[in-house]
Amino acid sequence: MSDNPIITFDHVSKDYILYKSDKARFKALFFKPRNPKIHSALKDVSFTINRGESVGIIGDNGAGKSTLLKMITGVTFPSGGTVTVHGKVAALLELTAGFSLEMTGRENIYLKGYILGLEDDYIKSIEENIVDFAQLGDYIDQPVRTYSSGMKMRLGFAINVNIEPDILVVDEALAVGDNAFKKKCKAKIKEIINQGVTVLFVSHSAPSVQEICDRSIYLRNGQLIHDGPTGETLNIYETQKAKDAEEKKKRQEAKKAARKAALAKEKTKKAQ
Repeated sequence: MSDNPIITFDHVSKDYILYKSDKARFKALFFKPRNPKIHSALKDVSFTINRGESVGIIGDNGAGKSTLLKMITGVTFPSGGTVTVHGKVAALLELTAGFSLEMTGRENIYLKGYILGLEDDYIKSIEENIVDFAQLGDYIDQPVRTYSSGMKMRLGFAINVNIEPDILVVDEALAVGDNAFKKKCKAKIKEIINQGVTVLFVSHSAPSVQEICDRSIYLRNGQLIHDGPTGETLNIYETQKAKDAEEKKKRQEAKKAARKAALAKEKTKKAQ
């Protein structure tokens, strides 16, 4: 790892307009919506990731993890602040995105390569590595429409981990195939980390994050709560989860008590 920033978030915020219907969303293409409802997915987030780091991104659903990854991969852009990314990014997000169902697995290797901006000669040089890793046998030369969802994900994973990226983004992508293949995927990611590739790993599995990442970032409701060693960050995350669960339990008990009191009051009225 070097002190050479490869990803920088500088006071980044991202707001989405929430529409009541598809019709309202369509109208917004032509007319500015009045008093729109805004959802802030990220709020003033700042951090720097250096080359060769393996960083976990943790947080509950809706914390802003996916929005953060979409900015790194160039799918979406900030409403405020700046995002700077240096190098080629491979993303294990939607593993089967960009596949043509009528083309064979081998043809889709080239299709995905072209989408990623790779040259013919380079794709050809890594083609057999991808085929070997995916372990699809004769199916590699069959149309992708004949593949199971697991087979498509295997091929998607194999392509992304073999294009020699500068940054590898992994979002819950290790649930691919049987246990043997999952172990192979984890081993490949560790190999990539050892080669000095920067890895961002998003998972709800604390053991997986602990195993792969030395550092982790904890997001909550769009805000960066903690950025530090993985063990420390996970402790803060688990403590907050326990606190949230306790508060939720108290709210449920309060509602239950209020309903019980209302029913008792109603019974008293009827008795009178």
